[in-house]
Amino acid sequence: MTSGTKTNTVTLRYFAWVREKIGFAEEEIFLPAEVATVAELIVWLKTRGETYQAAFDKPEVVRTALDQTHARADTPIANAREIAFFPPVTGG
Repeated sequence: MTSGTKTNTVTLRYFAWVREKIGFAEEEIFLPAEVATVAELIVWLKTRGETYQAAFDKPEVVRTALDQTHARADTPIANAREIAFFPPVTGG
């Protein structure tokens, strides 16, 4: 049985203009216990400074993948090893 207080270190990867606004491509972070979903992670990231605020100013346009699988805002992140953020892909 796993504990609800389990610590979780995860690699965050940023792509395209999300990376440009934050200033780097990836980081490894310790997730606070209160951060349980993609949406909560974005809210928490925005508290980390102006660059994160700029990158996630419109979270509805930022796409997310957990361990290389697309995820919605309400997706739990507890077991993710990698979380990627990127703009929507458009084609012509």
